[in-house]
Amino acid sequence: MALTQKQIDEENAMVEEIINHGMDGGYADVNHMPVPGSAPKIGKKVKDLGKAVDKVKKKLKKKNWEPDPNISEDDLEVMRKEVLDRIITARVGLLLRHPFFGNMATRLRIKAADKHIPTAAVDGRFLYFNTQFFNALSNKEIEFVIAHEILHMVFDHLTRREDRHPKLYNIACDYKVNNLLVRDRIGEKPKIIECYQDFKYETWTSEEIYDELFENAEKIDIDQLGELLDEHFQWGEGPGNSDDDNKDGGTKGETKTLSEEAKQAIKDEIKEAMMAAAQSAGAGNVPGEIARMIKELTEPKMNWRQILRQQIQSIIKSDYTFIRPNRKSWHTGAILPGMQVEETIDVCISIDMSGSIGDDQAKDFLSEIKGIMEEYKDFKIRVWCFDTKVYNEAVFTSDDADDLANYKVIGGGGTDFMTNWRYMREHNIEPKKLIMFTDGYPFDSWGETEYCDTLFVIHSHSNKELQAPFGTTVHYEEAVA
Repeated sequence: MALTQKQIDEENAMVEEIINHGMDGGYADVNHMPVPGSAPKIGKKVKDLGKAVDKVKKKLKKKNWEPDPNISEDDLEVMRKEVLDRIITARVGLLLRHPFFGNMATRLRIKAADKHIPTAAVDGRFLYFNTQFFNALSNKEIEFVIAHEILHMVFDHLTRREDRHPKLYNIACDYKVNNLLVRDRIGEKPKIIECYQDFKYETWTSEEIYDELFENAEKIDIDQLGELLDEHFQWGEGPGNSDDDNKDGGTKGETKTLSEEAKQAIKDEIKEAMMAAAQSAGAGNVPGEIARMIKELTEPKMNWRQILRQQIQSIIKSDYTFIRPNRKSWHTGAILPGMQVEETIDVCISIDMSGSIGDDQAKDFLSEIKGIMEEYKDFKIRVWCFDTKVYNEAVFTSDDADDLANYKVIGGGGTDFMTNWRYMREHNIEPKKLIMFTDGYPFDSWGETEYCDTLFVIHSHSNKELQAPFGTTVHYEEAVA
């Protein structure tokens, strides 16, 4: 593979700086020149040579590979035809060894984009490739790259970025994707790109990885951790408008912009393709993370308000009474008692007001408490706030429900879920149901497992699969969608 002039200049600059570093007295020893035939002595600071190399590499921020900008169009065209054949071969390899990825790959149209991208990209319908980059890969490495692009689609990385820093979020997504591929041995990780990959993030979401990278952005050199394997486009906004998949469509910088309806249509296509690919692949051939996603898509799911209503209803006492006879028994000539249901509910509601809770979340919590009160004619609801201590306990009944508008949320410190259970024990409070509104970040323990039935309502946590170790867990956003 030919080096570009830029790469040659960088190599020469690196060598020159290392030589200068070695000749400044740190390594050269003019009083002890090596005897012919003996091993040369380079001084006690030999380890510093490696540091010098690292320093120069860091300074240059040198990448392992770049496409040659001086390649002729004729040579590129010949190379492109060969690469297309190898991409098809890689797809067949995925079908045979990793059928989920193989089936997903067959729905993507393959398109060269040498003028736009240095490596690869995906936009939901097209797999874009740089001819020289794919030509430098082995077939197994091409399998890895194709599967990499598929996972970006499956995990919806193209739309989850929101207002996060684009490059930093793309890096977080690459950590997530590359970990899965290396773990499950999908193809081989390319050697010419130092991909972002660290099993430290094995169970993290892309948002959680992003948060750590963002918090430590000033302490670490992102460019030294690795390189992005691909370009990240939004749904359907890949480069070019050429109808010929074998040509490099469009001019540099040209992209397509889709309406929100068109983007949603692509997302729906991805979901359908994902479920079809999983069914075709069969049990045991789908990564666990994706299998759980499909389970959530295919199984009926109640939103959290339905679950909350169900949970509260379960603690309302019921009994039989002749005051309300059972009408179904009338035709038999016998009078049987009917069911009498007490509408009074008696619950405790704990509001997490630690420093990580924002004003909007607090307003949502109080709004939902008001909704509970409006749901029932008679109730006794004990409300308090907490961070590392419990604050402002208040008892509301149907007679003074309007006072909730004047309730003051207090907190702002650390987070200690256990303080709720200590408070209940100290004040002999034994609720039939404890409902905790929180963002789902306990400092240590989630609380006491056996003390009372507990419902955790988690607001705005990045991991929508998070479950408390006991009780029932629901995520607030499920009701908002």
